[in-house]
Amino acid sequence: MTRRAPTGAAVLQPATTMAITQAVLREWAELGFARLSMESVAKRAGVGKSALYRRWPSKQEMAMAVLADHVVPLAVVPDTGSLRGDVRKSLDALTEWMTDPLLSRILPDLVAEMARNPELAAFTDTVIGTPRRELARAKLLRAVDRGELRPDVDLELALDLLAASLYWRLSVRAADLEPGYHDKLTDLVMRAIGV
Repeated sequence: MTRRAPTGAAVLQPATTMAITQAVLREWAELGFARLSMESVAKRAGVGKSALYRRWPSKQEMAMAVLADHVVPLAVVPDTGSLRGDVRKSLDALTEWMTDPLLSRILPDLVAEMARNPELAAFTDTVIGTPRRELARAKLLRAVDRGELRPDVDLELALDLLAASLYWRLSVRAADLEPGYHDKLTDLVMRAIGV
């Protein structure tokens, strides 16, 4: 038996999905995760709640899917051919992510919510943390293959080190990055991971 292709309201329209995505990010940035609701997102996007429920079964699934679609691609950094180049480009990408006008407000709220909600923390790790770390891990493994890094390098520690300094500087201290900061941080990361 052949299934008929969905028509009308059953089709997920890209323009509607984009409006919903922007509404989720703006509502979350303005209200925080705790006050984010399907109703407020639908109203801001100019759609009925059914348009949201056709895409996601819950607020958490909606919020995390939208955030993952928005931030995981920012971790994709082209292979520069060298570990130094990859580290430098990764720092640029992380900075872009952490200074995005919406994400810079969502990230601290997400971290706070994760401390209160273990289910959200696990879900966040699955849809954002792990995919982003796997992209970064691939860069380090390429460096091992090229002989730029020792095969016994502690990959988990190196991955933490890549993001930790920028997170602390931008999200916790809310400090500006002076000219040359990424170059100095690249040098420090390279020394710390044994290059």
